[in-house]
Amino acid sequence: MSGHDHDHHHHHHDDEHLSEHERPLSGPALRVKALESLLVDKGLVDSKTIDGIIETFETKIGPRNGARVVARAWTDPAYKKRLLSDSRAAIAEFGFYGYGEDMVVVENTPKVRNMVVCTLCSCYPWSVLGLPPVWYKSAPYRARAVIDPRGILNELGAAPAEDVEVRVWDSTAELRYMVLPERPAGTEGWSEEQLAAIVTRDAMIGVAVVTVPAAGK
Repeated sequence: MSGHDHDHHHHHHDDEHLSEHERPLSGPALRVKALESLLVDKGLVDSKTIDGIIETFETKIGPRNGARVVARAWTDPAYKKRLLSDSRAAIAEFGFYGYGEDMVVVENTPKVRNMVVCTLCSCYPWSVLGLPPVWYKSAPYRARAVIDPRGILNELGAAPAEDVEVRVWDSTAELRYMVLPERPAGTEGWSEEQLAAIVTRDAMIGVAVVTVPAAGK
């Protein structure tokens, strides 16, 4: 959804075989690193604390949490009912708690597709989806999601049929949304773990559909 800087093509090519930690830091990353070093040097923060926070968001708070919620809803009708009627309480059953905001889970059906945006900034359900993707915070997505949601879905390869209603939900600091995607055909008899493995972050934002990998068909 964003353009590409062709002037830097060769630089990206040179770095593409490097590991994540070997690649040169970008401008923003350099500033963050410098700020972190300054705070650590002054004794205001501990580097281990920072590493712990990062690890928490990468491994304990993230799309895998939301995927577990979705998989449970797909396999447990009673849980699904609780999830749609009192989303925050149902999600809390897993031990995933928000940061004061309320939570609403909206369900995709054969006739309704839901899509989440935050038009004012980048409010996002961190406890179940982790850190928001860059495109979610971008001005083009925030503007177009409201006025041309079907166009965005078409561009992302998740085009809904013409008779499917597209609903857009605008998140706020007090209220966050998550999409319960449709369970794909061919997953009958799958365990929660197998189902959770195919649920993606983008599907829980509503800009993608869950599909069965070729190897799993």
